[in-house]
Amino acid sequence: MRSHTHRRGLVTTAGAAALALILAACGGADDLGGGDSSSSEGDATSADCSEFEEYGTFDGGTVTIASSIRETEADQLQQTFDDFEKCTGLKVEHNGIGEFENQIVVQAEGGNAPDLAIFPQPGLLKRMVDSGYIKEAPSEVEAKVDEGWNEDWKSYGTVDGTFYAAPLMASVKSFVWYSPTMFEDAGVEVPATWQELVDVTETLAKNNSEGTTRPWCAGIESGGATGWPATDWIEDLVLRVGGGDVYDQWVTHEIPFNDAKIKESAEYVGEILTNDEYVNGGIGDARSVASTSFNDGGLPILDNECYMHRQASFYEAQWPEGTTVAEDGDVFAFPLPPVTEGEVPLLVAGEFVGAFNDNPETKAVQAYMASGTWANTRVEIGGVTSANHAVDASKASSPILKQAIELLQDESAIVRFDGSDMMPSEVGAGSFWKGMTQWLNKEKDLDTVLSEIEASWPAQ
Repeated sequence: MRSHTHRRGLVTTAGAAALALILAACGGADDLGGGDSSSSEGDATSADCSEFEEYGTFDGGTVTIASSIRETEADQLQQTFDDFEKCTGLKVEHNGIGEFENQIVVQAEGGNAPDLAIFPQPGLLKRMVDSGYIKEAPSEVEAKVDEGWNEDWKSYGTVDGTFYAAPLMASVKSFVWYSPTMFEDAGVEVPATWQELVDVTETLAKNNSEGTTRPWCAGIESGGATGWPATDWIEDLVLRVGGGDVYDQWVTHEIPFNDAKIKESAEYVGEILTNDEYVNGGIGDARSVASTSFNDGGLPILDNECYMHRQASFYEAQWPEGTTVAEDGDVFAFPLPPVTEGEVPLLVAGEFVGAFNDNPETKAVQAYMASGTWANTRVEIGGVTSANHAVDASKASSPILKQAIELLQDESAIVRFDGSDMMPSEVGAGSFWKGMTQWLNKEKDLDTVLSEIEASWPAQ
């Protein structure tokens, strides 16, 4: 999908509420610039300022951040700067913007860009870099990323060999939500391979051949972004069928969209999502996947109308209040199994912090946001995950998010970023979304759809 912002907007987004600034000084190193703070030391006594000495102290000043993050999640983001503000003397102001992808371009072109922006797609970051708006990341930021993140994550913030933006938060997309009780009653166990997943699906379909309960529920309708959940399915299977190398070649168009490996991957998806006996009991036949809202896609699990729903870790926020998310609860999740036993393929999404200037104050905030200190602070506040290796998974606010962090920190995992976010927007947020919708709605066959997507790829 092109915009994780859009998805988050449906699930956990919310508007920033400004928190009161308490300027304070803790002394310490002035590695990133700024003068001596003249604020009262008394205000900083509640914070352990030793963690912030490396960012320097400043005699006031404000650093602005723009992102697509709004409402509750924006309030939580602002909280991560409480102690930083007290100990450095800086004020951090975050502004959550609707239609962020368009508005950040307008602001930059109009000479009104914020100091920092949180980019939800590497493609948008590259566009801003190519337009000359984003500054190369300072050495202090790069050192934090080299310390806390693996090379794949750093590469997503790199454009033409130059590092610009540090990764921030992350989400794991390769999850299958399910009902533990229904699994137990049906006598099936969590599958460890794709073939076991197919076997479980067949067993559940046979068990309910006379009823409306089907193995899977799914929905890809999402307004102007309809189709993105289906592209996630395809990306997950390309990573499992073809491996990391084929995935990379596909995303960069070194192999065509209608390559045999891509078609094979889509056929794995179609084996489930186009089968009338497998999906959307209580809703309709397989074509209902195209018209069922993404928000509501997994909710039939709670009504015993389906057993499983493939969706990212952030879908946890979509379950109604009172739903118990646990191994013995109403719902839980397991990683989407690999085709090859023992592999850990992981489709992820995330955000990247880029700077529009190289002021000392901006550098200080950007370096802090790249640190393990910031990542642990944000994870402990709740509702998110991070791939920073310094994160203590026990700080996660739920068992699912703890599981996600452990997967993100698994050194054996084959981790790849959401492919549609890496593709040209004409494809990733255009023909790919549209083509998957037409295919699942049975308007066009798979060969036609893949060929049309291939033909839409912009000329180099």
